[in-house]
Amino acid sequence: MTHHQPLTIDFFTHQGLPAPRLTTEEARRTAAEHFGLAVRAEALGSQQDANFLLTHDDGSPVAVLKIANPAFTATEIDAQDTAADLIADAYPGLRVATVVRDVDGVRRTATVPIDNGPVTARLLRYLRGGTLSGSRHLTPRTVAAMGRIVGQVSTTLRSFRHPGLERVLQWDPRHADRVVTRLSDHVVEAERRSAVLAATTEAWAVLLGVADRLPRQAVHLDLTDDNLVISPESPVPLPDGIIDFGDLTDSWAVCELAVTLSSILHHDGMEPHHVLPAVRAFHEIRPLSGDEATALWPLVVLRAATLVVSGRHQAAVDGDNAYVNAALEREWRIFEQARAVPTAVMTELIVETFGLTRQRATAAVPAVPVLAGPDPAGIAVLDLAVGSDTMDHGTWLEDAAVDRLAAGLLTAGATTVNTRYGQAQLTAAPALSTTSPATIATGVDLWLDGPAVLQAPGDGEILAAVPGRAAVTFGPHVLHLSFPDAAHPIPPTGRPVHAGDQLVALPAGARVHVSLRRPEAPTIPALVRPEYAVGWLALTADPAPLLGLPAVGGATPEDDLLARRDAAFAPVQEHYYENPPRIERGWRHHMVSAEGRSYLDMVNNVTPLGHAHPRVEQAISRQLRRLNTNSRFHYAAVVQFTERLAALLPAPLDTVFLVNSGSEAVDLAIRLAIGATGQHDVVALREAYHGWTYASDAVSTSLQDNPNALATRPSWVHTVDSPNSYRGRWRGEQADNYALEAVQVIDELAASGRPAGAFLSESYYGNAGGVALPDGYLQQVYAAVRRHGGLAIADEIQVGYGRLGTWFWGFEQQQAVPDIVCVAKAMGNGHPLGAVITTRAVADRYRDQGYFFSSTGGSPVSSVAGLTVLDTLRDEDLQGNAVRTGAHLKAKLQALAEHHPIIGAVHGSGLYLGLELVRDRHTLEPATEETAELCERMLDLGVIVQPTGDHLNILKIKPPLCIDPAGADFFADTFDRALTELGHRGTGGHTR
Repeated sequence: MTHHQPLTIDFFTHQGLPAPRLTTEEARRTAAEHFGLAVRAEALGSQQDANFLLTHDDGSPVAVLKIANPAFTATEIDAQDTAADLIADAYPGLRVATVVRDVDGVRRTATVPIDNGPVTARLLRYLRGGTLSGSRHLTPRTVAAMGRIVGQVSTTLRSFRHPGLERVLQWDPRHADRVVTRLSDHVVEAERRSAVLAATTEAWAVLLGVADRLPRQAVHLDLTDDNLVISPESPVPLPDGIIDFGDLTDSWAVCELAVTLSSILHHDGMEPHHVLPAVRAFHEIRPLSGDEATALWPLVVLRAATLVVSGRHQAAVDGDNAYVNAALEREWRIFEQARAVPTAVMTELIVETFGLTRQRATAAVPAVPVLAGPDPAGIAVLDLAVGSDTMDHGTWLEDAAVDRLAAGLLTAGATTVNTRYGQAQLTAAPALSTTSPATIATGVDLWLDGPAVLQAPGDGEILAAVPGRAAVTFGPHVLHLSFPDAAHPIPPTGRPVHAGDQLVALPAGARVHVSLRRPEAPTIPALVRPEYAVGWLALTADPAPLLGLPAVGGATPEDDLLARRDAAFAPVQEHYYENPPRIERGWRHHMVSAEGRSYLDMVNNVTPLGHAHPRVEQAISRQLRRLNTNSRFHYAAVVQFTERLAALLPAPLDTVFLVNSGSEAVDLAIRLAIGATGQHDVVALREAYHGWTYASDAVSTSLQDNPNALATRPSWVHTVDSPNSYRGRWRGEQADNYALEAVQVIDELAASGRPAGAFLSESYYGNAGGVALPDGYLQQVYAAVRRHGGLAIADEIQVGYGRLGTWFWGFEQQQAVPDIVCVAKAMGNGHPLGAVITTRAVADRYRDQGYFFSSTGGSPVSSVAGLTVLDTLRDEDLQGNAVRTGAHLKAKLQALAEHHPIIGAVHGSGLYLGLELVRDRHTLEPATEETAELCERMLDLGVIVQPTGDHLNILKIKPPLCIDPAGADFFADTFDRALTELGHRGTGGHTR
């Protein structure tokens, strides 16, 4: 590769570039003497320049004083300033640290004498907000914003020409091989030095193959987390500004992106796949070619290697530079992460991200099967996928499940058992893990019923032959075979083989792993993580044809499934998460994605017994085999279920209606109340959600479910203030005022001639985050509505059925008895089932409106499902578990508040908890955006949790009631980690 003679600085002609030495007092005098500013100066970090924030006496910023390194010429500095102006003009919404100009439009610069010669000083525009520096985890949204900015800068500088760009900088990856060679001795640890040199050699070799085809242009070359400025208006870090053009030069255009990607890697919890949102965002603005895709990750590696050696070198020549010394371990982490996944894998992953396609070699047609003897018809497939029936009932969590299942197939008559290439093997997934497990198969496993011989499928050469392992060339691939160590390959390493030549003889019961890999591929694990599977599988091929079976072609995720959902399924039926995992299995308090990732489920109060409970499954299946019809027929199940349900309610609640959902239950409850009283007005709480039917939606006032909820209520709905003693108008001891105000509204309605037919509320404030109603609230309000001839309706849909632990029903906490109770969600453990329980007198009045009928609400299957749920709640003491595990979890969450001031309160009881997040514990400003960010990070760490409340700042914690202390601890510990990674750790103190 040709290295041009520089017109300006040439790093290789300097022994080092120590930053200019100025004290803050000298910087203050410089500002006064050369720019006429009476200011204070505060030193800012820099590796090779000197930067100072200039402020007024009150601390308000004036500008940044930048003292350029003496080695940089006026020509170079003019190029930097011109490029900054160019970008600022091209993208007005992008804040750029341009040189401040005087009233005549002249840049404010000066030549300043210092101890080691004159330097150029400039006043730069100060950008508020701070940079992305530090260890804080970067969310996909932040990473994508970084990529967009880099794309905008790259497109703007594409045609920029200036003599000041002709520089030879140590940061320019075009010179990375020379920089690393020259500075590597400063890495004194031999192991680290060897790793840096080896990585540089490997990456440089890849670059040599495409370098001549890589476009060159002006590049900022330092759009890192240190130089991307956060929008001051954004509650979470989103960059909208850029600073520091000191590394501006002419280089490969793709270097601009590589530099940014490398800076992402040192942040907490970041690994290589986390950079892909930046790659996508950049590519949308400035499309990259196939050659640039090939070069990108090697350039990331070279940048990382350069950072390591340059940091050590700079520390040697500028030893008291705190900025340099603080960065050393951060730079090593960047290098470790850049090398954590092989370059070939990352390159294929990037190519896939671009939407580019590369021809993948398939397995050559074998002359003979690799497994001599067995008829392919006798080969049984062991399906370990998430959707396989073999994974039911938690089988995937059992020890040695795979070998046991394979043995079962052999016992059933199979001669050989094999797994599938590219399949996500659920048996490789632990129940709880903050990192996605390696589940995607890069080859196949075989179990042999009898003795067998592995033979060469075609002509080739033995590349490896040791006990337990052999490798032989086959077409465009290398066939790798692993088997018991007691078996020894027959031909030695280096020997040619022909089709049918014996490779190894195996005993009965042997297990063999077979894979096909590209010859240049790195060592490939048998199972790889889903995030990287596309990259790994591109280096392999399906070995099934070598067994006489059809190839499946690798993993075939339905990438368009979400788009198809939006096309066919009304989008108003929203889904959790911006990029949701595809959930295809549940077990107890876990949900499992199609990729084999198990998530802790903290939101599913629909399944109180846990997902896929065997008793429910068996009961429903048995009843479906016998009878399922409507409740106008006479059968035992509906009688048995409604008797059990009514027995759980206090007198005089003794009559049950069965429906299919909570919305229907609330709708029916309102109709019952109006029919029984003849009074058509209803009083309901604000910030509540009750359903989607006309009547249940009419009394729903949650602004997150309907932003226009209060303005669009029909005239018969009257709302009273949300009795929230934490953030409402009345707090603490003053919360008693809520009941007084509600009673006043009810009394005033009656005085106006419109007495309320019903008062409707959740008996424990579920939608607001599990906030308990003030003591005595329901007693007072129920008494008021009854005094005027109305009825009290308790919505127990979210909080009832034992979830609160201490109380089976929420109204028990209030020591009040309603006239009508609505329940659903938990009743069927996922089977659609709801109920309304009331008095016989109220129920009989419904006949004045006609008859009631729900086709499936009281069907045999629904009744059996409901009865089985009640039996299991009792037999497994799940209400007791809500008390014990709920108290354990709540205590752990309250303890976290001592370290995380964003935790404002932990509401709730049992296993209905609400974790309220605030920006300030005094003002209670809702941390809405931070809560959304936390939910996304928790998903990445293996936990499903979602926000609730009108401000969406409360984490609703309502897992299946079977959750155990291990699951509760995992949630609390993972939440602690997420809060810390996202920068919320501090001194919290006591909270509720």
